Amino acid sequence: MSGNEQLLRVERLEKAYPGVTPLKDVNFVVNAGDVIAVIGPSGCGKSTLLRQINQMERSTAGKIFFKDEEITAPDCRVDLLRQKIGMIFQSFNLFSHLTVIENIMAAPTQLLGLSKREAYEKAQALLQKVGLLQKAFSYPDELSGGQQQRIAIVRALAMEPEILLFDEPTSALDPTMVGEVEAVIRQLAESGATMMIVTHDMTFARRISNRVFYMDEGGIYEDGTPEQIFEHPAKEKTRQFIRHLKVLNISVESRDFDFIGCHTEIEDFGRKNDVPGDVVQSLLLLFEELVTQLLLPRLPEPPRVLWTAEYSPKEECVEVSVQYNGERFDVMESDNE
Repeated sequence: MSGNEQLLRVERLEKAYPGVTPLKDVNFVVNAGDVIAVIGPSGCGKSTLLRQINQMERSTAGKIFFKDEEITAPDCRVDLLRQKIGMIFQSFNLFSHLTVIENIMAAPTQLLGLSKREAYEKAQALLQKVGLLQKAFSYPDELSGGQQQRIAIVRALAMEPEILLFDEPTSALDPTMVGEVEAVIRQLAESGATMMIVTHDMTFARRISNRVFYMDEGGIYEDGTPEQIFEHPAKEKTRQFIRHLKVLNISVESRDFDFIGCHTEIEDFGRKNDVPGDVVQSLLLLFEELVTQLLLPRLPEPPRVLWTAEYSPKEECVEVSVQYNGERFDVMESDNE
């Protein structure tokens, strides 16, 4: 396959559950050879997106095309689709009553029509590649978590899928076992495999991928190269997520706003995020002087002020910004020292 051949196309995808809609308007294209790290805050729909692509759940609206075939169509053969789109879960999902090699042989013999000998030889070759040939006749409960996840990857590869979907492949593992699974995924990337990988490990996401999707607001909020996303994010929420910023927004829309309530919000923000006490006091002072003493007396009616504090736990510092209506005003030109 050429590196720019389109494998997957998602158009205006939506998935709604009672009371919540994690995916609202998702649009993207995956080309052959892409390794896409999918990142974003918990609950933003990352795992839900993979389940839609693999058609484990039906979408509420929108369309997904795999090599120009609409896989969201009612008459799509989902069983055939899953032979082309492999899925690896965080919980391994191996058959506990089967040995490792039986786990790997099951689908190729039942779905691809391979003879037991062909499936056995293929399974052995794949186990050799991931360093687990010696575990061929072990049962899953005799393996470590990292070994089980490597077997789960081999089981998916045995079907010769055209794209692999990884849903948090290392999140259930002991930290000492994460490296062995990541090494297998890196080998796949180097071999030209097409993959989408949901992960919370930013270091791994940056190292493994050629594209990064940052998900927020029900869709792909920002799509770029690892350098773009991690070094020069174009959008505000991406920047806040990458820098692990804790953010407080206070909106003031009246000269008679609840000043005491706003002070309480700032103090609560400090407590919840372990902001040093002297920094919290500086925030309180900045809010009072910027908003009440400098801006509100100058703004038209009704005033509109958005006061934002971004706290970086890593750097233990806060950046404050203020947006407001009315004429531009340089606080450094005021008589308020």
